[in-house]
Parts: sequence; C-alpha cells; structure tokens
Amino acid sequence: MRVLVARQDNIGDVLLAGPAVRAVAERATEVVLLCGPRGRAAADLLPGVDRVIEWCAPWIDPGHVPVERAAIDRLLGAIKGFDRALILTSFHQSPLPLALLLRLAGTPWIGGISEDYPGSLLDLRHRPDTDVPEPLRMLALAEAAGFPPPADTRLRIRGPLPRVDHLTGGPGYVVVHPGTSVPARAWPPEHCAEAVGLLTATGHRVIVTGHADEKELTARVAGEDGLDLGGRTCLPELASVLAGARAVVAGNTGPAHLAAAVGTPVVSLFAPTVPAARWAPFGVPLALLGDQRAPCRDTRATECPVGGHPCLASVTADEVAAAVEIVAKAERAAGAKGVPAR
Repeated sequence: MRVLVARQDNIGDVLLAGPAVRAVAERATEVVLLCGPRGRAAADLLPGVDRVIEWCAPWIDPGHVPVERAAIDRLLGAIKGFDRALILTSFHQSPLPLALLLRLAGTPWIGGISEDYPGSLLDLRHRPDTDVPEPLRMLALAEAAGFPPPADTRLRIRGPLPRVDHLTGGPGYVVVHPGTSVPARAWPPEHCAEAVGLLTATGHRVIVTGHADEKELTARVAGEDGLDLGGRTCLPELASVLAGARAVVAGNTGPAHLAAAVGTPVVSLFAPTVPAARWAPFGVPLALLGDQRAPCRDTRATECPVGGHPCLASVTADEVAAAVEIVAKAERAAGAKGVPAR
C-alpha cells in the first residue's frame, strides 16, 4: 500500500504531523510526504517518511504564489500511483483543493478533515474534537483512516544527529530562541536580552539560536553574556543543539516544536493569537507564559493588534528564569530524555 501524506505549511506544522506519519508507516509499504518549501527541512527529519515531494501550494503558502498550469501538471505527474492519500491541515485550511488534484491524478481513496461539504472529493471526511493538541488531531484522522496510533505519540525526528560540541562546548546549557515567523508571536528583544543576563548570573550557560536572517537579533539578545549561534546551524544541527539543552526558551515557532521532538523541556512565550491548547509544544515538560486572555486572543494576527504587545511584554525575565528551573526540575523528575527515533 503506497500512501501519500500531505502537510504543506511550515517547519513546526510538519514536525507536529510526525506521529500521524509514523502511524501510517506502520501499515504502509511506502510513505511519501508532500510538503511545501517552508516545511521541507523538517520533512527530511521525520521517521517513517520514505520520500519527500516538495510543491508550493497557492492556497497554503502565505506568499503570493501564482497558479500556473505547468506547475500543476508537474504536481499531477508526481502524485500519480498512490493507493491512498491523507491530507493533514490546520483548522483554518481546507483539504479540498489538493483533494481535487489528487482525484485528477487518479488517487482512489482520500481522507481529510473538512468543515466544508466535500462532495466526491473525500472518501473520509473526518471531523475531530476541537481544541485538542495538533498532533492528536492529525492522529485522529490517521486512525479513522485505518492507521492506529503508535505506542509513543510524542514528536520524534530521525537520528543520529550531528555532533555540535564544537559549537556549544558540550551539553547542559539553556537555549534562548528569540525569533518567530511573525512579529505578533515574539517576546520583546530587550526582554530576551535581560533573560540571557539573568540566567547567566544564576549560573547557566546560555546559547542564543536563530536563522541566518536573524543575526542582528541574536547578537543583540546574546550580548556579552550569551553564546550567539545565529545563522550558524542547519536544522539537524539546531536539533542537536536543542537536544543538549536543559531547557529551551522560545515563542510559538518551529524551533519550540523541534525542541519537543528531541525531548527537551520548553518555556513557551505563547501569544494567544492561536489557541495554546492546540499549538503549544507537545509531549515534554512545559511552562506556558503569556496572557492567554489578552484582546488578541484567537485573532490569528501576524502583527500585534494591541498597543504595547501586552500578552508577551507583560512577561518578565524573572518569570522566565523561574520557569526554566521548573521545567528542568520536571525533566529530571521524569527521568532521562527520550532519544530521537531512528
């Protein structure tokens, strides 16, 4: 049984799809993951994936993606020959555009979560409970399609991970990741920098991570106290850096889910623009900070709609430092971390 599984958005979303992908892999002879360019690096890390098809979906990608017949034809050629397809989407996305293309490619059985009437585009129209964690929401679709959940439903990535001691100086540090994909989810940089200084003063080594286009931000946050790794790691190397940390401080962004996938506790600076019940880091010790009843709640805003960004600006460096101790203690109490899946 050859199965196409689709998750076409960002790194964090693809990582959250991992348990569902592993469920499918238990019974399929081949699992091919269809993803977009923003999630490709994570797709390559998922256990259970035999092959990846990358295609930028105009109805998913936030950039302006032209709809071109040649690109559609290339996709139709790439997705032929599958026995089944599962379309994994967020609550605000529709599986129906891809389902139509899969029908044109001859796919005989398609499942997805859809509030809209699917007509003949879906063989399985699943409607799961609301406000469940996103990995469990996708697992529910897989189970309804005949793929029982794996014994371990936590996030996982492929190992072995690259060695990064030459970058970090060895394990046992705290990671602060100040960047986010949209401004509304970011803890103010001055707060991040203050937390780095406070954590250092209380005896922690602190490493600041970030994408290549965030070097100015990571340098500012690291200051004289932290070790700045901004732009110095690919995604597997970042995963290895996060795996060596006692705790990770991050907003609602892909690296927070990557930390969960390597079993590291997370202090989550979570803006309530989307529900934390669905999107908070899953399966690891977690401290959720930020006013979850702020006026921006459930707006899905990319720019903060409230003056002063109160949902996160109200969180202090002292609160973050205290939360680091709490989640690190919870991890020690729970025993050794789970190792990345092979």
